Amino acid sequence: MLRLKNLGSGSTGNATVIEVGGSPGCRVLVDCGLGIRNLATRLAEAGLLIADLDAIFITHEHSDHIGCARAVALKHRIPVWMSEGTYLGMREPDMDGLLRVAHDGEPIDLGYLQMTPFAVPHDAHEPLQLTCTDGASKIGVVTDLGHATPHVIAHLQGCNAILLECNHDPDMLANSPYPWFLKNRISGDYGHLSNAAAADIVRAVCHDRLKYLVAAHLSEQNNHPDLARAVMSEAIGCGIDDIVVAGPTTGTRWIDL
Repeated sequence: MLRLKNLGSGSTGNATVIEVGGSPGCRVLVDCGLGIRNLATRLAEAGLLIADLDAIFITHEHSDHIGCARAVALKHRIPVWMSEGTYLGMREPDMDGLLRVAHDGEPIDLGYLQMTPFAVPHDAHEPLQLTCTDGASKIGVVTDLGHATPHVIAHLQGCNAILLECNHDPDMLANSPYPWFLKNRISGDYGHLSNAAAADIVRAVCHDRLKYLVAAHLSEQNNHPDLARAVMSEAIGCGIDDIVVAGPTTGTRWIDL
């Protein structure tokens, strides 16, 4: 069985666990934007230890995504997957043999779990998002992108659950006290998805076996969970069982496929 649990999503830190059962099972932490103690606490609430993780996948080098990744990897000897550009952008010292370089479109096999990274438009060095499958179900993780390219849409086809960025409401952003350059960065083609842009992705990939949507990376200043949920609800034309909003500190429950 494939399942996911977000541990926290937003500018204060991002981390998601994807797990596949069986023998051997596998647990991957997608992004590690929390402090070590915070990560350990949230994993414990999910019934896990840091030592239970088999791999870490870092989507890009921004601080709310890399957090304690290197420290955790070195302490627990956990391999870390990321693009070469992300590693160079981190400006970290040697990963002591734990670095694994991920490439756009090249599957990564970890036991019964297969991850496939794909490139996205974002203002980082070679950012990647990913899908994960156990052969029966498929999860898409896609946050931190300014717009959906055909490449992104192609990789999200066939997903049974998608954790999708719904960063901002355009009106709230326009009327926020943010300086103009930050507003332009957020709303630009290499910034973050608005609720409406996320809804367009849902319409493009919706099918009868897409059961769960997780609205993620919501801005606490420029969005509201009810707004994101309402826009997602309007976009649904298939058999969604639930729309879940990932909280900045609470994340989500376990979502089983």
